[in-house]
Amino acid sequence: MFSLVAEYTAIAHAPAPFVPGKTPVPVSGKVYDATDVTSLVESALDFWLTTGRFNSAFEQRLRQFMGVRHALTCNSGSSANLLAVSTLANPLLGKRALQPGDEVITCAAGFPTTVNPILQNNLLPVFVDVDIPTYNIRADLIEAAITPRTRAIAVAHTLGNPFDLDTVMELARKHDLFVVEDTCDALGATYRDKIVGSFGDIGTLSFYPAHHMTMGEGGAVFTNDSKLKRVLESMRDWGRDCWCDPGRDNSCKRRFEQQLGTLPFGYDHKYTYSSIGYNLKITDMQAAVGLAQFDHLENFIAARRRNFEQLLSLLKPLEEFLILPQATPHSNPSWFGFPLTVRPGAPFTRDALVKHLNECLIATRFLFGGNLLRQPYMRERPHRVVGTLDNADQVMNATFWVGVFPGLSEAHIAYMAEEFHNFCKKPH
Repeated sequence: MFSLVAEYTAIAHAPAPFVPGKTPVPVSGKVYDATDVTSLVESALDFWLTTGRFNSAFEQRLRQFMGVRHALTCNSGSSANLLAVSTLANPLLGKRALQPGDEVITCAAGFPTTVNPILQNNLLPVFVDVDIPTYNIRADLIEAAITPRTRAIAVAHTLGNPFDLDTVMELARKHDLFVVEDTCDALGATYRDKIVGSFGDIGTLSFYPAHHMTMGEGGAVFTNDSKLKRVLESMRDWGRDCWCDPGRDNSCKRRFEQQLGTLPFGYDHKYTYSSIGYNLKITDMQAAVGLAQFDHLENFIAARRRNFEQLLSLLKPLEEFLILPQATPHSNPSWFGFPLTVRPGAPFTRDALVKHLNECLIATRFLFGGNLLRQPYMRERPHRVVGTLDNADQVMNATFWVGVFPGLSEAHIAYMAEEFHNFCKKPH
């Protein structure tokens, strides 16, 4: 039967040949083969619709890859960030728990769901400017942002390029701060040969189709701290005190033999709640796709790096017009995209270049929310800014990125570079 699935996949999902100027060049997308589809079909035939054996296998594989003690799947990278920050504010942590009004340092330019959980937990985001051309937080400005109310640093590794973990982790140790690493764009990136996401207290991932590997919707949180893992799991699973897997009972061997809160003695542990929580689990069918994707991951990461280096080489002659991206020192990025900033004084604008590329069917994206403080939803939100946000404004006005994902071939990359040259070298 599974051989028929492979035959169908080869016919129905065969990639179309690339025709420059006629075939779209996306910034991202899912890359898969018959093994991924077969794994999905196998899980569907189980008809175990919540988390099950595939999810358990996926979490184990993720723990091994990340080099961490605990990894839990959830339904998105945004939910992973919500779980991470909410866990740090959970009363189950006792005196370690963040309190309303405590400060969390973050970057002014990026994706909003890195910052939103800070606001959702009544914490105060403290914004620091972004560096160009790494597009990560200006780590040299972080210490000036620390006050007696500062309790955590929560930042992303932008577009797969690690932030300065030496500085961030040194400051975290010096000032006793939690660190949340938003690794949603950076699966497989390393810093001093150690995988990013494993440095801080909690790391997060996304498995949306745009990301390094996919299960459709989906994400994960991971940690080396057993107490944090316990809280993360509770908040992911409705806030319950019980840790039984779906379909299982009495893992604690004391299901009807405890007294918690002011509940009567023996109240069913499966319906005892120690946290404000949610149902943020994934299905086993999603996990089955993710498990198969793991077999491709090393090749995916290598392809991203190869595409990035090819495009970097081809665009080098355009540096008079464009600021090309740079890897953070001591890092080996797992590039999510190729960021570019149109230089001040260039004879054209970012928007004019993006318009040309899109007319050539080359997809582009801005660097997420740009300066997040200029987003409509941030009006009148409590926050603090340290220094100027000049670079964040420059990112908002002049920065964009194009794709380097594994679905792009050398021909795609060469065509993109050709159109960059055609536009930049023509009279303006």
